[in-house]
Amino acid sequence: MEGKLSDTPDEQAPVTPDIAAGDQDEDATYEVTAQLQSSLNDLAGLVSHAFSLEELLCEVATFAVNAIPGAQGAGVTLLRTGRPDTRVEALAASHPFVADIDELQYVTLGEGPCITAALEQRTVRSGSLGGDKQWPRFGPRVGRLGVHSVLSLPLLLPDEVVGAINVYAREKDAFDDLAVQMGEQFAVPAAVAVHNAQVLAHAVSLAAQLQTALASRPVIDQAIGILRSRHGETADQAFGRLWSTSQGPWWSRRRPGLADADGLGKHGVY
Repeated sequence: MEGKLSDTPDEQAPVTPDIAAGDQDEDATYEVTAQLQSSLNDLAGLVSHAFSLEELLCEVATFAVNAIPGAQGAGVTLLRTGRPDTRVEALAASHPFVADIDELQYVTLGEGPCITAALEQRTVRSGSLGGDKQWPRFGPRVGRLGVHSVLSLPLLLPDEVVGAINVYAREKDAFDDLAVQMGEQFAVPAAVAVHNAQVLAHAVSLAAQLQTALASRPVIDQAIGILRSRHGETADQAFGRLWSTSQGPWWSRRRPGLADADGLGKHGVY
């Protein structure tokens, strides 16, 4: 899936929560639905090329807080998939306390609800993190920070998981069934937006690498020509000599301009 943009509708379909009549106050449910619809519209309006990858993830995190009732902060995790060691590629948080929790989860402990949600590709919820046995190290640490509820939503495409959204609250049992449903509806287009931003970021990075390589090519060709003239070597032999020298400490200090072809002898390339 990596490298291919995913399709998303220009306009989000109206949100229709599956809450039985009488289970929620009608006015409150309408307000929650309106907030979700507003966040979905904001999400659909994101233009990937107007933001860096981290900036776009931060926008998605902010929209998630607005969309999910009870949320006081959110984080978005982007995974680098398509390789044996799936790893975190980028993080963004809507609030500093979320960044602190993510540091615990990904760097310090290597366990937590987002990791579970991404690996098992399912929604994860806890209303009492301090005593939750799912994460015996993570839960108590976060509880001592005064954060007791979490809702983690995997960001899923048809054939891969691209990341997850973590939504936090300081109160216990902050996320009810309505919050879960709002979150899951938000996560569907969010996955597409995050994936497309990831594809664009990779394309921009590749283009920059190619541009650097093309800019360096004339200098390399000139250096190979000088070596062939001096030593009667083949192009491959001259390139090998140049490559060996390029591993020296002086070379790394001169990049990206590489060596001056006329000054090769000064640096051990004769």
